[in-house]
Amino acid sequence: MATDTHPEVAALLERAHRLGSDPRNTNYAGGNASAKGTVTDPVTGSDTDLMWVKGSGGDLGTLTEAGLAVLRLDRLRALRDVYPGVEREDEMVAAFDYCLHGQGGAAPSIDTAMHGLVEAAHVDHLHPDSGIALACAADGEKLTAECFGDKVAWVPWRRPGFRLGLDIAAVKEANPQAVGVILGGHGITAWGETSGECERNALWMIRTAEAFLVERGKAEPFGPVVEGYGALPADQRRAQAAQLAPLIRGLASTDRPQVGHFDDSEEVLDFLARAEHPRLAALGTSCPDHFLRTKVRPLVLDLPASAAPDVVVERLKELHTAYREEYAAYYERHATDASPAMRGADPAIVLVPGVGMFSFGKDKQTARVAGEFYRNAINVMRGAEAVSSYAPIEEAEKFRIEYWSLEEAKLQRMPKPKPLATRVALVTGAGSGIGKAIAHRLVAEGACVVVADLNGENASAVATELGGSDKAVAVTVDVTSEEQIAEAFRTAALAFGGVDLVVNNAGISISKPLLETTAKDWDLQHDIMARGSFLVSREAARTMRAQRMGGDIVYIASKNAVFAGPNNVAYSATKADQAHQVRLLAAELGADGIRVNGVNPDGVVRGSGIFAGGWGAQRAATYGIEEEKLGEFYAQRTLLKREVLPEHVAAAVFALTGGDLTHTTGLHIPVDAGVAAAFLR
Repeated sequence: MATDTHPEVAALLERAHRLGSDPRNTNYAGGNASAKGTVTDPVTGSDTDLMWVKGSGGDLGTLTEAGLAVLRLDRLRALRDVYPGVEREDEMVAAFDYCLHGQGGAAPSIDTAMHGLVEAAHVDHLHPDSGIALACAADGEKLTAECFGDKVAWVPWRRPGFRLGLDIAAVKEANPQAVGVILGGHGITAWGETSGECERNALWMIRTAEAFLVERGKAEPFGPVVEGYGALPADQRRAQAAQLAPLIRGLASTDRPQVGHFDDSEEVLDFLARAEHPRLAALGTSCPDHFLRTKVRPLVLDLPASAAPDVVVERLKELHTAYREEYAAYYERHATDASPAMRGADPAIVLVPGVGMFSFGKDKQTARVAGEFYRNAINVMRGAEAVSSYAPIEEAEKFRIEYWSLEEAKLQRMPKPKPLATRVALVTGAGSGIGKAIAHRLVAEGACVVVADLNGENASAVATELGGSDKAVAVTVDVTSEEQIAEAFRTAALAFGGVDLVVNNAGISISKPLLETTAKDWDLQHDIMARGSFLVSREAARTMRAQRMGGDIVYIASKNAVFAGPNNVAYSATKADQAHQVRLLAAELGADGIRVNGVNPDGVVRGSGIFAGGWGAQRAATYGIEEEKLGEFYAQRTLLKREVLPEHVAAAVFALTGGDLTHTTGLHIPVDAGVAAAFLR
């Protein structure tokens, strides 16, 4: 933290980090916190009262000073005199810009008024499950009084905005003994004259509500377990989830491609096992943060866990069609001429009894967080049903939030997606060399990557380099094993929803004259590269056909696929096999929208696992040069006189899959700096 950070800001950030790091207090990117303090105005030299508040889109747990909006308190509070009323209150967000102090800082959020108008030095607005349970109970106002007495007041549901800030300020003024409020259908707001007091008040409200729900709540708020709807054994349900994931991802990607996430946590499985889950799921979520991530309601499979797989598949398709029709009708019921266009009718949450929850988003983090929000919603429903009945805000209000012009403006400000956003790639031999470079390039362009390698430690290290589980996962795979390949695709399905970009890169190289090449050499070379890439491509085709989203398969072949060189019969023959697989599969899979292309590198010495494993020494001996000069030797025999690096091969893979060559299949791209004898004819 900068040494010139204002003491109140330092206290605010420390408090935000503590509150935001505990999911019992608030969900990811949910809620906001503020502090007020005095600084010297650099223009007038006089004291000026400021407010620092978490800006739009930030997260409390990771909040930095740059993520705070900084406003002059006098100007912010002067907006009360020009407030045009509820019907035009969206205009007030633009007015916040005229209250900003200094340069930089985050954009003020819609909740800025809540913090600025309340007469307290520190204010926290949070979305704890326990608080929202009271806020969404049918008799929430009565329960709030029973739970907190007169120390916490009730504010009826109102859409976030300037009017809500005025309401909270008025309630605080009328209830000087209160330390906070429950916001109907929404969350909690607490305050204090110091950062510590504010934090203590917020935590007291949250923990008191938790204890109240436990002490007052009935034992089975979701009803009894229904026969056939209980959780399947762990291995069985995860196998079934992996089988269903590509189909469900494809359905959820009807309007636009999505990345998936799977959750079979105890609270999800218990909810789906209980009698009341269809009724409660149909009511939808309530807190704005929840349904903006999860849509107003999930798609719920209405079959027991024991249902036959083919029956489940057909029923999911039927339910998806019905969901889209119902969502379109919801939009038509509430849309006005001023409403943004419908953003898509596919579900963000799909619930399968006995198996778990599938959630979807524009990237892995968004998909994962959507699932976390629905788990929050389950906790809210459990709490509300335990002491009362769950009563979320009305559908029309949900629509006003979901298709709010301010929410649309926020979406329009989002950065343009990267070229490979929503793509899930599986790269074999990705623990080193060319495969590692490909994995890095694909993640840099927006893809999620399954790093597959025979060396599990190398694969794990690369996945960590790439940013962890929201970007990449590691799998140990021997590409000669059908079961290990199938398991790799199951891992991809559970991690990201499926696979739609596969790079066949795994390989070895055995460089010997014909008479020294054994049958074992020949078989090993072909088992790993020719047979291995065939097995990987076959499993990829199964997944891609289930998704019905098209896809890409790329073979890292070689210049040797078309060039006849000495002492290299096993390697070159298997590369020719791979090269022809490209043509054969391009012809067969084109009707499914699956493109199959190849890259023919040559002389990739630096960073290459193959060359480091003995191939370099063998080739150097063949050419009669020192091994450390092999890269230079290869470069000098090319037309461009340039050495080929793993990054150049990765660039070719991106060129084939990044969106500019959408009508290209069956192609081989040479990445050899120009070897005339290997020109494709």
